Amino acid sequence: MPSFDIVSETDMQEMSNAVNQVIKEITTRFDFKASKASIELGDDTITVVGDDINKLNTVTEILRAKLVRRKLEPSCLEYEDAEDASGGTKRQLIRIKQGVSTDLAKAIVKQIKQEKMKVQAAIQGDQVRVTGKKRDDLQQVMTLVRGMDTDRPLSFTNFRD
Repeated sequence: MPSFDIVSETDMQEMSNAVNQVIKEITTRFDFKASKASIELGDDTITVVGDDINKLNTVTEILRAKLVRRKLEPSCLEYEDAEDASGGTKRQLIRIKQGVSTDLAKAIVKQIKQEKMKVQAAIQGDQVRVTGKKRDDLQQVMTLVRGMDTDRPLSFTNFRD
């Protein structure tokens, strides 16, 4: 029976490349000369430091531009409030969204059931497995999910026929 998984994954290698490009741009730009601005990639977080809120916003805008250039969705980032850091600088923590949250998974399953499609949707951890008898039904579900307004980019993996 054909099936596929709805997941939300961020390519961390591409994220690392984007952050490295931002670091390179910060070191070469004239408006960042003698600035304490920096960016650092953690496991599931990005820490941005700037002299003031304007430099902080500039660094995050550069990051967004680099993500788009590397074909990563900027919606995979969740920005927290800027806070004061040592030396009179500002620090902002950016979380990288991974996996389908339970609320989003429930909303996806509910939407599929409301459309009365001939498929079964089941939540499995941080992904949603959709099974059906026909490949066309599964493609309709993909179209439906792409049209949904979600807080993170969704992709379809593990398509089995």
